[in-house]
Amino acid sequence: FYDLIYFLLYTAVPLYSLKMQCHETFLITCIHTVFFFRKNPLWGAANTGLARWLPAEYEDEENQPKGWNTGRQYSGFQLPLVREVSNEIMCGSSMAVLEDSAYSQMLVDWGQYIDHDISFTPQSSSRSTFAEGRDCLHTCSNADPCFPMQTPKEGKLSSNKSCLPFFRSSPACINVQTDMRPAGQRQQMNSVTSFIDASTVYGPSADLEKTLRNLSSSEGLLAVNSEYSDDGRPYLPFVSVQPSACLQEPGSEPAARVECFTAGDSRVNEILPLSVLHTLWVRESAKGTSDGHFTEIITMRDYVPKIMGREAFDEYLGPYAGYNDSVNPSVSNVFATAAFRFGHVTISPRLRRLNESFQEHQRFSSLSLHQTFFSPWRLVREGGLDPVLRGLLGRPAALQNQEHLMTEELKERLLVLNIPETLDLAALNLQRGRDHGLPGYNDWRAFCGFDRAETRSDLVELVGSGVLVEKIMDVYGHPNNIDVWLGGLLERPVSGARTGPLFACLIGKQMKTLREGDRFWWEHPGVFSPKQRQELQTHSLSRVICDNSGVTEVPLDPFRLGSYPEDFVFCGNVPSMDLEAWRDVKNVKYYYNLK
Repeated sequence: FYDLIYFLLYTAVPLYSLKMQCHETFLITCIHTVFFFRKNPLWGAANTGLARWLPAEYEDEENQPKGWNTGRQYSGFQLPLVREVSNEIMCGSSMAVLEDSAYSQMLVDWGQYIDHDISFTPQSSSRSTFAEGRDCLHTCSNADPCFPMQTPKEGKLSSNKSCLPFFRSSPACINVQTDMRPAGQRQQMNSVTSFIDASTVYGPSADLEKTLRNLSSSEGLLAVNSEYSDDGRPYLPFVSVQPSACLQEPGSEPAARVECFTAGDSRVNEILPLSVLHTLWVRESAKGTSDGHFTEIITMRDYVPKIMGREAFDEYLGPYAGYNDSVNPSVSNVFATAAFRFGHVTISPRLRRLNESFQEHQRFSSLSLHQTFFSPWRLVREGGLDPVLRGLLGRPAALQNQEHLMTEELKERLLVLNIPETLDLAALNLQRGRDHGLPGYNDWRAFCGFDRAETRSDLVELVGSGVLVEKIMDVYGHPNNIDVWLGGLLERPVSGARTGPLFACLIGKQMKTLREGDRFWWEHPGVFSPKQRQELQTHSLSRVICDNSGVTEVPLDPFRLGSYPEDFVFCGNVPSMDLEAWRDVKNVKYYYNLK
């Protein structure tokens, strides 16, 4: 029965009136569902192509990434190697980490969490070249799906290899055709739903959702860990295939393994704060109140205006104008591959773990960032969620520093499972943009209605540093060659924002499509009653933390940096939703309002 309802809801079968008699033990007397033909039913669906806002630029016009063919010139210059860009521009003379005076580390980690809710571009499943079967980990030649990141002669790796491995993104089998998708061009896939819908909790597919459920219980709740708990609160369950690839506590016995966690998104173990946020929302779901509408509200109300600035938010989004069935909500290639990766330069090199007084924890010291990669054992063995949560709430995010853009923890010590050497996140971002055929920085400025940067003086005005512009020009040769991720990253932030004008534009346009192209958006009339919408707005990430951890004092806005104790409140003073707004006094009924 539920499979039938799921099929009807999510494939939009055009039945104008459906009445089904349900089994009385479900406490449902009937379901009346009205369906209409849906325009573009694949928009925003999982396992479809990322949207193209500008045509892709491939060296053979169909498939070959920028930089694939040695000697190919752009505006009279060869594109620089991505490792050369990383070495020359991402790391400057200063090693100082600037601290954000306004925002906490939680702002950064929420950005990663919500990014994983709306986009995931899978890499090729093949580890060897298609034509000759060479291992991509041991070749420095371009041969699909290998697109290795060559190392400049003066920057040889400690392994004496001349490249770092890179696997191309899988091509999309299902493309939502638009005018920006010339026939035959390679497109990349988004394997999760584009909507802000808590797919990180429940998964982007029916099959995955079933594996995440506790099927031994009639309550239908998500499965939790059966081996360990966090002071009585559940952890995420472990993956079914064991032993897993996650790191283990040094010196621990094989019988004491802590396996990788499993969740609605496979990237849950990448870094400890991400595992913590996943766990919070699974715990919240046990109360029957966790869904995508909360993440919609927290993201659009509390997060997005801070990163792009209130002025830009009002310009690109403005007040909610209702659902528009002509708006394609699919995540765009440039957003997923460039613009929303701005946060990589705001990640602190240290993860702070704090005690109840928001001071350094006596037992569980703060960690270097690389110590938090794929290490769920640190949650299970070292104090659970609470010390990490306090660190996210009580310590500042890193502020972008043009003299040292990315921490060495990410540039030289990034860990990816099943790759034996550490990687360079800056180089990966640049290579991924070229793999996807993203047009350059100037083309995207034109797309957003901004003037192109034609000269060094134009770049100085946008970047603010003549020294940095000289480095850019020395490496790229011409402004048209600048990769969009780097160019957008280097722009001076707009007023009250953490992004420059280009990324504010691209993020703003994407968020508008996600909001107005979603017919289940929480503000859309018919989805909730006015009273329910009013109650939903009282909910907050701080309330979720209070309800699902041992943290007892929080800032009312968890993204804004405050001083302890003056800017923190006891959890009893954090507003809660009144669920009476959802009570049905007649009986337990389910309504699907699909206006």
